Amino acid sequence: MKKTIVLLTEDRYENPTKKDWYINNILEEDLLLLNELKKLNLSAHRVSWSSKNFNWNIVDYAIFRTTWDYFERLDEFLSWIKFYSEKIKFINSVDLILWNLDKNYLQDFPEKDIVPSVFLKLNEKKSLKDIFEKTGWKEMVIKPSISAAAWNTYRVSKKNLNNLELIFCKLKKEHNMIVQEFQANVLISGEVSLIVFGGEFSHAILKKAKKNDYRVQDDFGGSVSFYKPTENEILFAEKMVRFCPEKPLYARVDILYNQNEKPVLSELEIIEPELWFRFNKKSAKLFANKISNFINN
Repeated sequence: MKKTIVLLTEDRYENPTKKDWYINNILEEDLLLLNELKKLNLSAHRVSWSSKNFNWNIVDYAIFRTTWDYFERLDEFLSWIKFYSEKIKFINSVDLILWNLDKNYLQDFPEKDIVPSVFLKLNEKKSLKDIFEKTGWKEMVIKPSISAAAWNTYRVSKKNLNNLELIFCKLKKEHNMIVQEFQANVLISGEVSLIVFGGEFSHAILKKAKKNDYRVQDDFGGSVSFYKPTENEILFAEKMVRFCPEKPLYARVDILYNQNEKPVLSELEIIEPELWFRFNKKSAKLFANKISNFINN
């Protein structure tokens, strides 16, 4: 009997009536993986995680792909996970998803290997000025510890400190926060993203911000291109994945370079990372094979 697997998206991207380059990329990526899964005799579907019309009883496995509204509907998303994790096998596992949901997971990595960070709990009485004085950083980036796509993310310098203190104070009342030293090299070298399947490197892309911006995401005008990583970058990415509580079937390791030209982990995405199959068409087949082996073993 065929196993049934779903690629999880969100309402906006399930059956969009209006399409643009951004949505077309999402649909292309999912189609590449869907086609490869079907070639392996799996019954594969694509559905919004919050769909009320889909028959979830037929599902054996679920892969989180473009559930990019989860941080805006967090309570609902967590309730969905709790309910369906008892009925459906998640890829990656529910334990990994819950661990990776909050950027506090960065504290589980060696301090020397991550972007220098300060982690603040809800309503913690620490100002941006305090952090500047304690760390000696020239610039920093603030964001909620549960967020994505530069949501509520701000670049802070001494020049805009006073204005952003008010925003920071408001955010602290609603979110746990992470404050990170701004890595100026991102403006020159961009951010390298390495895709790792089953602990092994697959392919990489380079993201660069548009002029006069620091956000590398393409939805903010950044560029994305195929990238041939160095051996050291591959080794670094695979090493970072080994620090996870368990081996993820898929992960994206985002690397920046610090002022000493050393790679540091910006983020390790194992919930719903963009995987850029379209930059390496063989990667969808590789990932599908990993999924099939996982299901059949």
